[in-house]
Amino acid sequence: MPTSPALDALTQPAVFAQRRARFLEGLGGAAAVIPAAPLAVHHADCEWPFRQNSDFWYLTGFDEPDAVALLLPHRPEGERFVLFVQPREATSEVWHGFRWGTEGAVERFGADLAHPIEQLPQRLADYLKGADGIAFRVGKHPKVEPLVIAAWAGQLDRAPRNGHAALGLVAPDALLHELRLRKQPEELERLREAARISAEAHELARQVARPGLSERQVQAVIEQHFLEQGARGPAYGSIVAGGDNACVLHYTANNAVLNGGELLLIDAGCSLSDYYNGDITRTFPVDGRFTGEQRALYELVLAAQEAAVAAVAPGFTAEGVHETALRVLVAGLVELGLLVGERDGLIEQGAYRHLYMHRTGHWLGLDVHDVGAYRLGEHHVTLEPGMVLTVEPGLYVSDRLPVPEGQPAVAERWKGIGIRIEDDVAVSERGHEVLTAAALKATSAMER
Repeated sequence: MPTSPALDALTQPAVFAQRRARFLEGLGGAAAVIPAAPLAVHHADCEWPFRQNSDFWYLTGFDEPDAVALLLPHRPEGERFVLFVQPREATSEVWHGFRWGTEGAVERFGADLAHPIEQLPQRLADYLKGADGIAFRVGKHPKVEPLVIAAWAGQLDRAPRNGHAALGLVAPDALLHELRLRKQPEELERLREAARISAEAHELARQVARPGLSERQVQAVIEQHFLEQGARGPAYGSIVAGGDNACVLHYTANNAVLNGGELLLIDAGCSLSDYYNGDITRTFPVDGRFTGEQRALYELVLAAQEAAVAAVAPGFTAEGVHETALRVLVAGLVELGLLVGERDGLIEQGAYRHLYMHRTGHWLGLDVHDVGAYRLGEHHVTLEPGMVLTVEPGLYVSDRLPVPEGQPAVAERWKGIGIRIEDDVAVSERGHEVLTAAALKATSAMER
């Protein structure tokens, strides 16, 4: 499949060089150690398909395991971006595929210097020498962490003699994730592409779903489309949940038969070759017609979702988006008799949580639940152009959670109805852009 211009632009070394420049500036005098992901064993001696660490990818674009990037603002020009990588080795490449090696790390990925990964224990301390601090995420990289700690401990041991040691070990997350939270134009293009493929898959799924099919057969249609369109595959375990299965939020068994008279909830999105993701949820009747109860709850969730999407704009907050959806949902549940009381009091008491137990969205980007703070101390993070979030209210009516004291027992006619509607929304200068609008959600579009 031809490579798109957007992908060409995103994978150019200059894009990653610009990201590193912003990161290096934010580091001040601290040196950063950013490891790649390792291979993960599936069973016996077989590994899962490789998935790069998103922070490492964001800074390097290097898609091989067991590498380490050093970002060294305290070093002179020409020594500030160092990669440790697996070297070229013919026998290994016959079994496992091509490697870029140290030469490719410099020529293709813009490293100032590159070394075989086996030399990291001998070279790391020298590269960190003279840094004011060490930026490294403790607790995530068990092979690299002892080397970082040893290098820092050596500096502390020598400090009485030479008068200098890194002042502390700090996580790079706050700085790096702040950068990742605000997507650049080329990233937004990739998220649009992930949304396009994901939306097409949802439309296909609605066309084929019918009583008698299994959830797994619908999943196959969705994921086949992802692969045919050049995506790596699903961004997460696809949720294809008929009937009461939809009331299990992370249901992934996908092995039940679809029944007439029930709803089908599908939460699925693709991951592109460069790891940008789509994340869409749609819910529709398996046999093409809503029952009265299903329609009432679907239209309530849709109203809440549309109100929350409309609220996405610069200056608002993700918390405000959640509260917007929540107010609509709780007011509607009171009207339907599933809750009793005054809206704001019910929200304050949490008396709705047996029917709606999750937040209304999350950041989206290189990770499906992407990085970035939602609040800083007492203040919620303000939405800015370039931020991308999902908006996904839902209702789930079952016996799994107890009804709060003072609230009505749930009548049987409502039970087994699970509904969620989710779109990917980018904050723009003038408001927002719904990246996943091609996946239909109007009540009339869900019927046939």
